[in-house]
Amino acid sequence: MRVLVIRPHGQARRTAERLKALGHTPVVVPLAEPVHDREATLAALSTHHSAIAITSSEAVRVLLSLGDALDRHLLTTVFAVGTATAGAAAEAGFRTVLSPDGGDGNSLADLIVAHRRDYGTPPDPLLYLAGAPRSKSFESRLDAAGVAYQTAECYRMEQIRPERAELEPVLIGKPMDAVLFYSRESALRFFALPLVAEHLDRLDRTLFLCISRNVATAIPQRFKKSVVIADTPTEADLLDLL
Repeated sequence: MRVLVIRPHGQARRTAERLKALGHTPVVVPLAEPVHDREATLAALSTHHSAIAITSSEAVRVLLSLGDALDRHLLTTVFAVGTATAGAAAEAGFRTVLSPDGGDGNSLADLIVAHRRDYGTPPDPLLYLAGAPRSKSFESRLDAAGVAYQTAECYRMEQIRPERAELEPVLIGKPMDAVLFYSRESALRFFALPLVAEHLDRLDRTLFLCISRNVATAIPQRFKKSVVIADTPTEADLLDLL
């Protein structure tokens, strides 16, 4: 299958290798790239906090960019969404990494609430190392539960606007069999591309594979019958849909 990968270059490279190993033909079109804010991250880590929450592996990559300055924080408990993010945090050296069975912000918030119910509420707030833009579901859930936290934006996804001439052979020349969406923002950016909006009919036979239900909400209504959602929000389950 010819599979379009809408991911930043670094992540897309690994996904493309997995697709090739499965016998598919990957086509990578990044629509955003992460820009790290090391200073904001260092400033946030210098404040009093009881634990760290992360909802993306990109936050771990920002932490790794701190080098030796990260060492003093490795005994801090990390609440991580999804097995991939939890694994990245563990590989970075964090001793205690907790992750929910579900792989979304709501399940992560529920885990934090349950942990406080079982072990008590710490005196210091939770530190949420976030990206921008992001879904606010995690923060909304914490607010509803009365969890004290502070949010620090440690990276932002900077939009890339591919040239029309670059996209035409990819999107129009030969229709894709499937498109992989790992975030709601990437799906919104894809369907906002003028070339895509002008040639929606070229996608009528394309499958839109989404890593979660939240991501699937960004797919236009006309394609709802072509949307398939991974059983769990992991790349392994997403690729299994192929």
